[in-house]
Amino acid sequence: MSALRKINEQVIVITGASSGIGLTTARKAAEQGAKLVLASRNGDALDQLASELRRQGCQVATVAADVGNVQDVERIGQTAMERFGRIDTWINNAGVGTFGRLDEVTLEDHQRLFQTNFWGVVHGSLEAVKRMKQRGGGALINVGSEVSDTPVPLQGMYSASKHAVKAFTDSLRMELQKEDAPISVSLIKPAAIDTLFAVHAKNYMDKEATLPPPVYAPEIVAKAILHCACHPKREVYVGGASKFISASRARMPGLTDRFSQATMFSQQKTKQDKMPGRPDALHAPDPTHTLRERQGMPERTVKETSAYTTLSLNKKPLMTALLGGGALFAAWKLAQPGMARRRLGRV
Repeated sequence: MSALRKINEQVIVITGASSGIGLTTARKAAEQGAKLVLASRNGDALDQLASELRRQGCQVATVAADVGNVQDVERIGQTAMERFGRIDTWINNAGVGTFGRLDEVTLEDHQRLFQTNFWGVVHGSLEAVKRMKQRGGGALINVGSEVSDTPVPLQGMYSASKHAVKAFTDSLRMELQKEDAPISVSLIKPAAIDTLFAVHAKNYMDKEATLPPPVYAPEIVAKAILHCACHPKREVYVGGASKFISASRARMPGLTDRFSQATMFSQQKTKQDKMPGRPDALHAPDPTHTLRERQGMPERTVKETSAYTTLSLNKKPLMTALLGGGALFAAWKLAQPGMARRRLGRV
């Protein structure tokens, strides 16, 4: 494929741009001189962000859009073409969540989550591919998750949506490679990230929701995304924990299930009772929403760096392999009978 442009030469589309990973990525791309097309359901937040970035000299177009609606996604692509004439990188980042047992969450909420998390990626990917084929190629970057490989209880449908995103992304990559299309396709697999995900998720539990440790900073994900915009990468694990969890699941699925059963029900709940009438952003933007990259987690220490991700992006194969080997060794140790029983509270 043709070489990807430098960030300061790119037109970048970002969905879910008004909070969390999308907001962090938009700000970092603007700092590096990219032209931006930013999409979110929250038009007011987008206007506020666009004003902020324009004051810094960034060229920005915004589209209030629901990625679950294919016509809205087509408007994103059309806006990019009308304003800037091309799309160099398209980042499918928009996502929503639910916390609760699968048989407690309503079918309507399950379907809404999949409409955003999976069909939103499908709509964005196909729109991006269509536009990029017309204009000489580019980079498609889909944000998956560590649960693309390893499902967790209480976020079962979210896990399913990210599994589906992985399968779709891998299949699309193969089809594009078969026809020698000049489009790189990357899948980003973050570990738990300090964003507003838990705040915006619809919560069926009796306690306020949180993410299990370790939790990483959104800046690490944004750097990985923007790296893939310039350097084709098949997939990137953001946070060494993401790689470890994936390796553990691939080699020891039964043990990983038992470990999740023993830990994940408690680690996704805070000690705080769920707030009555708690707002969420599953079906519509949170009315209390402001431009925030992070939730701030007093019960969690946020990791600001990831040696594994940094080395994997900077083409340090030996060191990355050593760190990956360390993850595998830790997974193997966990599989030993005595260690497994202790970790699962059985001795």
